[in-house]
Amino acid sequence: MRFDGIIFDFDGVLLESEAAGNEHLAELLTELGFPHSREEALTHYTGLSGPDFIGAIEQRVGHALPAAFFDARAEEDARMLAQGLDEVAGAVAFVRSLPRDWPKAVASSSSTEWLYAHLRHLGLEDAFGDKVFSGKEHVARGKPAPDLYHHAAQAIGIDIARAVIIEDSVVGVTGAVASGAHVIGLVAGSHILPGHVEQLRALGVHDIATSFEEVARLIA
Repeated sequence: MRFDGIIFDFDGVLLESEAAGNEHLAELLTELGFPHSREEALTHYTGLSGPDFIGAIEQRVGHALPAAFFDARAEEDARMLAQGLDEVAGAVAFVRSLPRDWPKAVASSSSTEWLYAHLRHLGLEDAFGDKVFSGKEHVARGKPAPDLYHHAAQAIGIDIARAVIIEDSVVGVTGAVASGAHVIGLVAGSHILPGHVEQLRALGVHDIATSFEEVARLIA
């Protein structure tokens, strides 16, 4: 392996949650009187969570979001937690192909409840052990700050400069590049829009991978 360890984003990298989540978000905002397309939701909100996510929406629509928004989002999150979602094509096989003792972690903007639930759905509950980290819970500054990646690298015992990070979003790539790691922009998910590769390249990713087969070749 070219690197001492690997750090994965989760939504849009291992889990096909970005397309479904942003489609629901666009439909919900439109129903509430704030017209959004799926493409607009993906462009403006992917990779954000917590107050940053809500703040971005409210700034864009020019209004505080009503209680009905939060109720509907909670209901949809509960449904997805219970039912599970598909993997990004090739994700599970790729994780399983990695040496068991090779340092690895998940570093995501989602909650650990979400992460562990979907790791179980994917059959990867044992792949990362307790090295599953949330920007909401483990650091003061979530993405696009680089703090979560530094936290993850320290937890798995490697120098961030010797880590490879797999990211898909503008928000995530921004923080990953700032961390000093080697960054692969993965564009294998169904949520990737035209022009996204160019956006990631402009942010300074070291490589672009359209599949996990390409990721495997890049890190070998």
